[in-house]
Amino acid sequence: MIIQLNVLGSFIFFITGLLLLIFFIRLIIFFFKKNRFPKKLLIASLVGIGMFFGIFVYLNYFFTFDQLKGETFKEPVSSPTKKYTANAYLQNYGGAVGGVKIWVNITNHEDNDQIKTVYYGEASSNFFMYWIDEETISISHESSNYIDAEDSIELDVSTDIYDETGIACTSLLMKDEYENCYQN
Repeated sequence: MIIQLNVLGSFIFFITGLLLLIFFIRLIIFFFKKNRFPKKLLIASLVGIGMFFGIFVYLNYFFTFDQLKGETFKEPVSSPTKKYTANAYLQNYGGAVGGVKIWVNITNHEDNDQIKTVYYGEASSNFFMYWIDEETISISHESSNYIDAEDSIELDVSTDIYDETGIACTSLLMKDEYENCYQN
């Protein structure tokens, strides 16, 4: 759904730009030749601007991880007392020139198997995760293609979240789910 909204936003941005260009040309003609004021173009341009900013605000401030769908990447890893289980998933995007996103969901078995995404980023080689203690998980992946391309982090699963893009950190819908949000 997010990809469709991005495509729709780009299309609306392009059409609105064309409408604004035509509007400004017609506005100049209006001032010099005293023709009719281009009200319909003004209204169409304002609606396009409103729709574009509406999609922008929605994508940046009303983001959740609910739309993530992918395949299991690693075997589940249980916390020392089995209170939590960490599952890693991946999703290919962008076809041949795209990439792979990876995320880690934590299932809390003492809270009706509630699932929470605590890690979201680009996948690379050498991904692994392990529990440091009952509440802290270490997630690491390194890329052999880039020097210093290591995204390793220790997260308290009850209070922390990592989103490489940072969108989860600005989301108004997710602000109650974490105390600390980390981004790259």
